[in-house]
Amino acid sequence: MEESKYRVAVVGAGPAGIFGARELATMGAQVVLFNRDLKPGGLAEYGIYPDKHTMKSGLRKQFRLILEMPCIEYFGNVVIGQKGNLTLDDLRALGFQAILVTAGAQGTKWLGLPGESLEGVYHAKDVVYFYNKLPPFSQKKFRFGRRCAVVGAGNVMLDIARYLIREVKAEDVIAIVRRGPAEIKFDRKELEYVAANLDLSALDTEISRVAPIMQAIGQNPVAAKAVILEALPKALPKVSETHFRFGFLASPVQMSGNDKNQLTTLEVEDTTLVLQENGDTKARGTGNKRTIDVETVVFAIGDKVDETFGLPVEWNEYVKNPEPRFPVDGDSYEAFDPQTKKGIPDIFVAGWSRKASSGLVGYARKDGTNGAKATWGYLQTLQPGSADTSAVAARLKKLGKPVVNNSAALSLYEAEKAEAEKRGLEEFKFASNEEMLRAMRLS
Repeated sequence: MEESKYRVAVVGAGPAGIFGARELATMGAQVVLFNRDLKPGGLAEYGIYPDKHTMKSGLRKQFRLILEMPCIEYFGNVVIGQKGNLTLDDLRALGFQAILVTAGAQGTKWLGLPGESLEGVYHAKDVVYFYNKLPPFSQKKFRFGRRCAVVGAGNVMLDIARYLIREVKAEDVIAIVRRGPAEIKFDRKELEYVAANLDLSALDTEISRVAPIMQAIGQNPVAAKAVILEALPKALPKVSETHFRFGFLASPVQMSGNDKNQLTTLEVEDTTLVLQENGDTKARGTGNKRTIDVETVVFAIGDKVDETFGLPVEWNEYVKNPEPRFPVDGDSYEAFDPQTKKGIPDIFVAGWSRKASSGLVGYARKDGTNGAKATWGYLQTLQPGSADTSAVAARLKKLGKPVVNNSAALSLYEAEKAEAEKRGLEEFKFASNEEMLRAMRLS
């Protein structure tokens, strides 16, 4: 007699998707996990700074155990979306009773400024994917010059600065921050990786420059500077002579280049701080503009979801039902169509697909698990269906390209581990899809 189970498609195999799949399988669902990349892991594999080996190794061990669960099928190198290999309607036609979307924020968020197409202007996501060896970004050529600017005030900005300081060894790296030193979003721990390269004289000058604006709204520039300097006692030793400095109260206006289409200058507008009624501050342009000589600009300003995926988008995120039927911890995980003002009953979103650029692995894991719980609540209103997923495998076989299954993904982990041991490295990654497919014997 054929087994009956709830059948769920989970789109995206980062921490949100993998742990969400485990939650659903543990509760009794038959889960098929689709992934755009060959290798599972998402943010955990391609978003964490490369030398955080202990964290990544621990996550990979958990991922391997999840991929060995009998109720979870993995299919990598399969793109879901309106322009992908399968659409959401295709998944429904294949018998999935619910779809949990955990595909992250795959879109690229730009400000729409003149000069964004110049060589030397990049989005942080592309640079992170490059140094974490995610194909095809791992094969892309980047122009990292002697003078670099990173736009942003969060941990991603510091990751990019860390790469430029400790790997590229640029001469000068400046963080362009739209607001002031009291509004920085990064953690002290992340600043410790680059604090030894802080140009302390430049920091003093910059704090003095913005102090009157801060004091006018009741902020303490001395205290804000002290927070930055807290990273110095545990700063990693220098490996370069890079000068790292901050450019506070500055907003990018445009980039200019030479006749070879290469970036040469970044124009910024000075800003001032305006205190809002709720106590928050807002940066407002002053009209005063100046240029900074740079060869590289990296925008670390957050991400947005893929607008071609097939779900309604607002404010860089998929729209959630404001009145969810199955809330978890007060949050909505249910997709919603604002035009019809109705929920999309069988589709749920979690992780960065629900809230773009929010938190890292710990957040994604928890949110994926909660998304699975909301999905399970919906499934309880339905009758279980056939647990047979052979039609899915048959459909994927028609794609005419290699599809990575559970055993192949597990073999890739082993191949990279063996290569690391052979080379005496803590970690090794194949940097191209061709190498990974050969290692899995799928080429």
